[in-house]
Formats: sequence, C-alpha cells, structure tokens
Amino acid sequence: MALPPCHCIIPFFFLTLATTVLLTAVVTAAEEDHRSNVDTDLAALLAFKAHVSDPLGVLRDGWREDNNNSSSFCQWIGVSCSRRRQRVTALVLPDTPLHGSIAPHLGNLSFLSVLNLTNTSLTGNIPSELGKLARLRYLDLWSNTLSGSIPPSIGNLTRLGYLYLGVNHLSGQIPPELQKLHNLMHINLGVNYLSGPIPDQMFNSSTISFINLRNNSLSGPIPDAIGSLRMLQTLVLTNNQLSGSLPQTIFNMSRLEVLYLGSNNLSGSIPFPAGNQSFILPMIHEIALAHNRFTGRIPPGFAACRKLRALDLGGNLLVDHVPEWLAGLSQLNYLALAGNDLTGSIPAIIGNLTMLTVLHLSFSKLHGTIPIQLGKLTKLTVLLLQLNQLTGPFPAFVGNMTQLSTLSLGGNLLTGTVPNTLANLRSLNRVNIGENHLQGKLDFLASLSNSRQLQVLAMSSNSFSGTIPASSLANLSSSLVSFYAGDNNLTGSIPATISNLTNLNLIDLSRNQLSGRIPDSLVLMENLQVLDLSVNSMFGPIPAQIGTLKSLYIYLSGNKFSGSIPNGVGNLSKLQYLSLSDNWLSSAIPGSIVNLSNLLILNLSHNNLTGALPSDLSPLKAIDFIDISANNLVGSLPTSFGQLQQLSYLNLSHNTLSDSIPNAFKDLISLGTLDLSHNNLSGDIPNYLGNITYLTSLNLSFNILHGQIPSGGVFQNISMWSLIGNAGLCGAPRLGFSPCLDNSHPASKKHLLKFVLPAAIVAFGAIVALLYLMVGKKMKKPDFTTSSDIADVISHRLVSYQEIVRATENFNEENLLGVGSFGKVFKGRLDDGLLVAIKVLNTQVEQAMRTFDAECHVLRMARHRNLIKILNTCSNLDFRALLLQLMPNGSLESFLHTESRPCVGSFLKRTEIMLDVSMAMEYLHHEHYEVVVHCDLKPSNVLFDEDMTAHVADFGIAKLLLGEDNTTVSASMPGTIGYMAPEYAHLGKASRKSDVFSFGIMLLEVFTGKRPTDPMFIEGLSLRQWVSQSFPENLTDVTDEDVLQDEETHLCFDHQNNSLRSSSTSRSNSFLTSIFELGLLCSSELPEQRMAMNDVVTKLKHIKKDYSASLLAMRQH
Repeated sequence: MALPPCHCIIPFFFLTLATTVLLTAVVTAAEEDHRSNVDTDLAALLAFKAHVSDPLGVLRDGWREDNNNSSSFCQWIGVSCSRRRQRVTALVLPDTPLHGSIAPHLGNLSFLSVLNLTNTSLTGNIPSELGKLARLRYLDLWSNTLSGSIPPSIGNLTRLGYLYLGVNHLSGQIPPELQKLHNLMHINLGVNYLSGPIPDQMFNSSTISFINLRNNSLSGPIPDAIGSLRMLQTLVLTNNQLSGSLPQTIFNMSRLEVLYLGSNNLSGSIPFPAGNQSFILPMIHEIALAHNRFTGRIPPGFAACRKLRALDLGGNLLVDHVPEWLAGLSQLNYLALAGNDLTGSIPAIIGNLTMLTVLHLSFSKLHGTIPIQLGKLTKLTVLLLQLNQLTGPFPAFVGNMTQLSTLSLGGNLLTGTVPNTLANLRSLNRVNIGENHLQGKLDFLASLSNSRQLQVLAMSSNSFSGTIPASSLANLSSSLVSFYAGDNNLTGSIPATISNLTNLNLIDLSRNQLSGRIPDSLVLMENLQVLDLSVNSMFGPIPAQIGTLKSLYIYLSGNKFSGSIPNGVGNLSKLQYLSLSDNWLSSAIPGSIVNLSNLLILNLSHNNLTGALPSDLSPLKAIDFIDISANNLVGSLPTSFGQLQQLSYLNLSHNTLSDSIPNAFKDLISLGTLDLSHNNLSGDIPNYLGNITYLTSLNLSFNILHGQIPSGGVFQNISMWSLIGNAGLCGAPRLGFSPCLDNSHPASKKHLLKFVLPAAIVAFGAIVALLYLMVGKKMKKPDFTTSSDIADVISHRLVSYQEIVRATENFNEENLLGVGSFGKVFKGRLDDGLLVAIKVLNTQVEQAMRTFDAECHVLRMARHRNLIKILNTCSNLDFRALLLQLMPNGSLESFLHTESRPCVGSFLKRTEIMLDVSMAMEYLHHEHYEVVVHCDLKPSNVLFDEDMTAHVADFGIAKLLLGEDNTTVSASMPGTIGYMAPEYAHLGKASRKSDVFSFGIMLLEVFTGKRPTDPMFIEGLSLRQWVSQSFPENLTDVTDEDVLQDEETHLCFDHQNNSLRSSSTSRSNSFLTSIFELGLLCSSELPEQRMAMNDVVTKLKHIKKDYSASLLAMRQH
C-alpha cells in the first residue's frame, strides 16, 4: 500500500487531534453539566429535609449521603430518578409524619413529574417556586395544614394532570391563572377556607373529569362554563355559599356520574328538561342538591336517569307529591326528599325500589297510611318518615326489613299497637315511634331484646298503658343510651331491673301514672345524666344515694315525694337542672345545695320546706332560675343573692319571709322577673329596682311594705295587682294608691286623713275581698308564667314543634330571614303573640348539632344588653330549633355593604356600634362566670334591634376556657376567612386574643368599608397591611368615603384640625389615628401584642368621649 504524500499527513494529524480535543471538551462539559444538575437536585432534597423535623427519623435513616456516589439520592426512600440522566422525577412520601414546611428549593427539581406529600403534617405556605416545575404532572399536598393562598404560579404547570390541595387551611380566592392548566384531569381544593367566586374560565381543560371544591366559602353563581366540560364525571361543590340558579348546561353532560351541590344558597327551579331523552345525564349515579332554596316541582326529567343510585333533594322549598315515576329508577338505593312541602300519600309503587337502603321522607305533609308494599324493601337500613301526618296502624311489615338500623316514625298520627314483628330487626340502632296515637301495653319491648345494638328507644307522647315489664326492660340491649317513654299512661312502679341497662344516660318516664318509690338501684347508675320522673304519682323519700349520680338534669317535680331533700344532692357537682317542685318535701333546704356551682335552674316550689334560706348563696355562680315559692320559709332575704349576677328569674312568693328587701339586690343586673309576694317583708320599696335594666316583671303584693312607690323602669308599666296588699304604700294615683302626704303640713294631713283614711280602708277591704273570691286557694300555688313580660314567660315554658310550625306558617319562605351552612332562620309569631327569630338546625349535619349545643350553653347563661338573648329551645330526636330575640334592623354586614340599606355613615355612630360589640366581648371574656371565646366574630354576626343597638350573635362554634388562655378548636368547625387569627387558622388554637384579632379586623372594616376578603387584597396584601401602609399620615386615603362625606363628621374633623394647628404636639385627624391604631393593635400578628378586651372598651370610651366633646365644642363655636 502506497503512503500518502508527506504534505497530506501533517494536516490529517492535526485534524484528528483537534477532533479528539473537541470531543473531550464536549464530554467534559456534559459531565460537568450533569454533575451540576445532580448537585442541584441533591441540594434541593437536602433543603427539603432541613425544612422538616422528621420526628420518626424517616428521612434521617432513609436519606443518607454517599460521598462516593453523587447520585446516591436516587436510592433514597420516596425518591425516584430517570435512568439515563439520574435526575429526580418523583418525590413520593404519603402518610409520612414530616412536620414542617415545604422548602422552596423543590422548585429546582426541574425533571420532577410527581410530587406526593399527602398527609405529612406540613404547615406554612405553598412556595410559589413550585410553579417552575415545568414537567410536573401530579401534585398532591392533600390533608396537611398548609395556609395562605394558592400561588398563581401553579398556573404555569401546563403539563399538570392532577392537582390535590384539599383538606388544608388555604385561603383567598382561586387564582384565575389555573385556567392555563389545559391538561388538568383531576382538581381537588375541597375542605379549605377559599372564598370569592369560582373563576368563569377556570376549567378550560377538555380532559378534566373530576372537580371537588366542597367545604369552602366560595360565593357567587356556578359558572356556565362548567356545563361545557364534556369529559367531566364528578362535580362536588357542597357546603359553600354559592347562589343563583343552576346552569341548564349541567344537565346535558353525557359523562357526568356524580353531582353534589348541597348546602349552598342556590335558588330557583331545578332546570332539568322534561321527557325521557336518553342523552340527558345518561351516566349519572348520584345527585345531591339538598339544603338549598330550590323551588317548584321535583323535575320529572330525572326519570330518564336510569343508572341513578342516590337522589337527595331534602331541605329545599319544593312543592310536590312523592312522584310515582321514581319507581322506574330500579338501581336507586338512597332516596331523600325530606324537608320539602310534600303532600299527598306515599305511593305504593315505591315498594318496587327493592335496592333502596335509605328512604328519607320526613318533615313534610304526607298523609294517608304507610303502604304495605314498602315491606318489599328488604335491603332498607334507614327508614325515616317522622313529622308527617301519616295515619293508620303501625306498619307490621317493617319486620321484613331485617337489615334496618334506624326506624323513625315519630310525630305522625299512627294508631293501634306495636307489633311483635320488630323481633326480626336484629340490627336496630335507633327507634323513634314517639308522638303518635299508639296504645296497648309494652309487650313489644320483649321483641326488641333481639336488637343487641339498640342505642335509642323513643316512644313518648302516645297512649301506652299498663306496667313496665321488668324482664323485658332488663333484656334490652346493654348498649341502650336513651330511653324515652314520657307522656303515656303507664302505671305501676319503675322496675329495679332498669339498672341492668348500665350505659343509659337518659331516662324519661315523665307525665305517666307511675307510683311507688324510686328504686335504689336507679340512682346508682354511673352513666345516667338525665333523669325525668316528673308528673307521676311516685312517693316516699328521695334516695339518699342520689348524690352518687353524675347527672346534669334531675326532674322529680309533680309527685308525692316526702321527707327531706338529701344532703348528698350537694355532691352532684355537674348538675345543671334540679326540679323538685310540687311534692310533699319538708324540713330545711340542705346547706350543701349551694355547692352546685354549675346549677342553672333550681325549682323547689310548692312543697312544705321550712327554715331559712342558706345564708351564703354565692357559690351558685351559674344560677339563672330560682323558684322556691309556696313553702314555709322564714327569716330574711340573704344579702348573698346580690352575688348571683346571672340570675334572671327569682320567685320566693307565698312564704313567711320577713325584714326588708336588702340593698344587695341592686347587683342582680340580669334579673328579669322578681316575685316576693305573699310574705311579711317590710320597709320601703328600694328605688334601685327601677334601675335594673332587664327587670320587666315585679310582684311585691301582700307584704307590709310602706312609703313612696318608686317611678321609672319596671314601675312605669306595673299594675295595681303587683303592689296590692301593702297598706302603707303611697304615691301612685294611677294604680289606686293615694299621694304621699307632705310631712311639712301635719295639720293639713290630719284634716285630710279624717276623710281619706276611712274611704281608703273601705275600698281596700272591698278589693281584698274581691281578690279572695277570684283567686281563692290558687294563691298558694301561683303559676309563674303569669309574668307581664311575655319574653320572660316564653323562656320558662315548653315550645312544641307544632307551635313552631304554626309560628312560621309551616316554615313558609315568606318568613325566611336567612340561610346558613347549618340551618335556616325564620321569623315567627308564637301562640302567645310574641314575635321571635326561630333558628332551625339541619339535624342531618353533625356540625349543626354541635352548634346547637354550643349556642345553648353560652346564650342561656349570658345576660348583657349587647348579646342576643335566647328565649327558648325546641328539641327532640329529629328537630332542633333556637328561639331568639328578633332583630328587625338586620346586621352590620348589610349596613356596611348592601346598597339597598342605608349606610351607617357617621364616625360617632360607627364608634358606638364597635363600643357595643367590645362591651359584649368584654363581658364574655372578663365578666361572665365562664370565659367564652366567640370564635366567629364578624359583621354578619352583629345584629341591630329596633333602637339600632348592636347585639353580638351566633355562638355556634363558641368555646369555653376552663382557666386557661388557650383551648383547641376543632378544625372541622372553623371560623370565617379573613377574620380568624393566624394561630386559630393555622393551628386550631382559639383564645381571648383570637377574638381580639377578629374584633380588630372588624374595626378596620367598619372604618374603611373594605371586607378583609375584598378582591383588591391579593399577592400578600391584606386589609391590615393596607391600613398600616397609610398609618398615620395618610389615613384619609383608606377611610370609608361615607364616613368622610358625612356632614357632621366632616365638620367635626375640620373643627378639630383648625383647633390643633397651633399645637406642635397634636396630629391632625387624631380621631382616625386613634381608631386605626386600635384596630392595628388588636389585629397584631402575635397574640401577646394584642390588647385585652377590657382595655379596648376603655380606649373606645375615651375616643367617643373626646369626639363628643369636640362635637359639642364645634356646635358652640
């Protein structure tokens, strides 16, 4: 082979060398770039590790660095890498308790496609840097405690298919940038604190199949664009504040399987097309539209949904019959139409729905008999037909429903006996057959012995007769918790075998014809909390062992119990209600009774009790109601009564009490009713009785009182009957009492007495005789409901469900005042004429039941002019309602933000409103016998009475502090976005200082006119920060224009500015400065930097005083 010429060899050599060098450089650069990228991924993972505490050491042990292998992190637990590049592609650590925040450095994992940190106890914000993960397809941060807003940068993740941010504490609005997620298939933002509207074009993805935004505070309409999502299978928007009508387009979605829109404020008719077109929701499985305000009929178009398994339309305003076409939905297993205006009978053809497991037709107007064809529903587990007008015999065919766990037929007109076919129902958990016309003996109790899971048995308000069978009672399930058998015709004694039911916490045998003694075994039941044996014919002593109970409520009134009240009663430290009235009890009131520091109601009236009242009543700090009338008590009124500042009702009439009315009674600031009639009290009527704010019913008749009758307060509307029988009284001619004689003219008085005194004696004698004939023996046992104050009367009598139905005209929408997450509020007129607000709770929502308990606990004891007053409650197994003061002038929210309402313009008026609110909160925080934390203070919970006095309302999630500064609040019952303190929103910790934060935000809102959730507050800017940026020099820039334009305010500000120009130490607009400074202090980030509420009151009083003085000076100028 010939060699190339020499001149060719040299260039070829250099070309080869250059190529080799170039390739080496490229490879070296690639290796360096790879090493750099690997180092970036490693640094990001280490930063993530550093941001969490890792209490179980999962990352400590599973993420160890290897100095000999730069990409060793690819073997770390939860980390996955690409094969070729060794770059992190997935970080998956679900259900790992990491405890910490998300490091923003994760945004540097540029190859990451999966990030799954669900249920890992993460807190803090979602870093906006995650928006740099351009390859991310799956983002799951579900079930943590993440807070702040959703970063708009998430909209940059254009490859994202799955976004799960549910069950966190995220707030703010849904960023419109999410509309750029064109590949999104699943989005779950449910169970957060998101507010504002659902963005119109949020769901532009043609591939989206799953949307869950439930349990937020989203408002506004449902966007029409949702109806164009042709791949959508699941739409869940329950428990928000959405309003408006349903988009028609939703019902043309051919792939939709699940539609949940319940518990919103949606209204109008359900726009489901009529007919049997197979293309209308052909795949739908579940429809839940319950607890809205839908009107019209149940759409017959639902008949075309042949795959429908669940239909819930309960709690709306639908007017219809139960449609027979429902029988054609053969796969239906859940049917709930309760709480609508349903009339007519239950169609027998419903029995063809043999797949049904739940049938809920309660709270309607259904009549007729229960069709026997329902006996074919053998898979039924829940049958709820209560509170209708159903007639006929008890349905024996329920014995065919062998899987039944809940049977509720209460509140109907059923007759006859209860069949023994109940023996077949071995899975029964709850039975309610109360409030019917059932009769016969209790033989059916033996058949219930097979139901070993039975917890609630309610058969009150029927006509059952005979004795309580001892063996059948003893053989009931040991799991039985509640036994309601009151208001029947039962006779005989209470079997001692009742103590076999060791888990019972409620026994109601009231209003029967029971006799005999209380079994000793009954008062030894450890779990018993409510014992009601009132209005029977039981006799003998009250067992001495009663002090061993853990009861909260004991009702033994209206029997023939005799002997003394056991001293052991004082050991019932948790007792709240003790009613022993209308018995034959004698001896003295035991001194130990004052140990009942939680006692709310004490009724010992109409007995034969003797001796004096206990001298020191001060330990009864919670007491609200005391009635010891119609006994034989002697001695004077204890001055310690004055320490019972929660006391609203006191009746000591018809005893033999003597001496004067003590001066200490002036401290009974909550007293509404005082009856001291028919005693031997002497001295003057104290003038201070006219100054007790809430005192509206006073009876001092038939004592030995004398002197001038006071004027003002309760004496302005008092009648003669409240003072008659006190011969020495004078000074009220309109009541028939002569004028008091002037001591400066004794001669004239003697002359006048010659003529007046004989006439007065004759007249008085005639009146006394007339009263005796009219009243007779009834004077020994007066009815305490004869109070002149109807509001006080209603708070001490029973209000039935039927009366509430009448009061609201069967919950007529015209009487609807408002709708919330947990129920509806109606205006109603009770049988006695009183106009009230009736808050009807949705008993199907567990949180609603908890709000009922919380509101009852707080409001029944609270007595303050700026707190809404609870008048009464109506409560049974299936219905809960609060009767509240009617506030005719709406809420602070409506006065600030509703154009149709006159705005509260002036600086002074707004200051007075916030002073009212602060005084209510001061009372709850510092003066109430228990520290109450409201937990949801906001303008919509501040209501105005007819005089525009502010009242704090809605204590549904209030908490009590038991001697601590903090208490944990359930995250399932949060406050309202924008008003929650950071420690409450993020950690679930509520304290007095968290209420102060809410007050501070509300104060800023009242004087700026801006809600904390106003759309202007985005990208980290809050209401507080906005005000702070203008403080103190430019406060007029953030002050509500209505305040500045108010003529009086404008003139006062100008006058103040002019008068302060010569002062170098004063700042202009000092009133605004003081107000906004207070708002900023109260809303400080750290609890310890916030003021106490009593200091807030002092500050606001000073501001009001200074402003009023300036106003007066301006007018005089």
